[in-house]
Amino acid sequence: MTLLVLCDHDRGALADASLEALTFGRDLAARSGVSCDAVLIGRGAEEAVAQLAAHGADVVHLASHDVLTDFGPEAWGETLAQLVASTGASIVAACGTDRGNEVLAQVAARLDEPFVANCRTVDPSGDAWSMTRVQWGGSLLEDATLTAGRKIVSVAHHAVEAAPAPTPAAGIVVEFSPDLDVSLARTVVTDRVVLTRGITLSTAPVVVGGGRGVGSAEAFAPLEDLAAELGGVVGCSRAVTNNGWRPHSDQVGQTGTRIAPQVYIASGISGAIQHWVGAMASKHILAINTDREANIVTKADWAVIGDLHTVIPAITEEVRRRKG
Repeated sequence: MTLLVLCDHDRGALADASLEALTFGRDLAARSGVSCDAVLIGRGAEEAVAQLAAHGADVVHLASHDVLTDFGPEAWGETLAQLVASTGASIVAACGTDRGNEVLAQVAARLDEPFVANCRTVDPSGDAWSMTRVQWGGSLLEDATLTAGRKIVSVAHHAVEAAPAPTPAAGIVVEFSPDLDVSLARTVVTDRVVLTRGITLSTAPVVVGGGRGVGSAEAFAPLEDLAAELGGVVGCSRAVTNNGWRPHSDQVGQTGTRIAPQVYIASGISGAIQHWVGAMASKHILAINTDREANIVTKADWAVIGDLHTVIPAITEEVRRRKG
């Protein structure tokens, strides 16, 4: 019996979310008494094999076809469905990113099986699995039970911290050639435009966030200074983008970007549930606010009750002093 973990990559560069999925899959496979195999699809995928072995993949199924030139949900879904049928896999998993959920939905439809997305915990004991999954962008946790011939699940993004296996697995490469119709190429990526380079809001180790309390677009300059000193980036709340102070690409929240930095410095942010959904995966949160009852303050690891226009420059000055 086998558990297959779909591992997303960009022309050979493995997505961090894939290592979350494999860490989740490795544990789930051990508790289910099955082997844990990884699946890589498309051009350049072979470059990611070594990382997958280090994270516990016993076998790496490498799928290639003329249609699989880049990511495509239909082509990837059909490929994975054929691989499930070929291997007799009893469990299929992926990370609950847009890509992971879309491909698993394709697989579930093609295999006529149910699909449970964005799980935080899964108990595989017995024929009926019990699980807790994220709903409404993280504002609701749902307890569910899954009974199916094949279990198809995705793990909520950032619910599991990626970690190498205590002992690297063999990572034996097995090539797979799916039978794909050329019509599946209609949803394959054909071109790319680079919008950002380097550290982004979703990958930054430190995010300095500003809310309505910042006061204006110009008042974000001290936040930019602090982010630069800490090697991070600036984020903001929806109120800020609504006021036109920052672009939507800087928004943290349910309708913005979900972040998972080592430290999130939330200044002048009330912490409405929509914003909290985007920030709750942060490892540590420092809240700077004049309102000690603000939602973000009550949820933060540390809080400074004070005026951000005084506190932020003081932190920046101290960071510079310690840097020498």
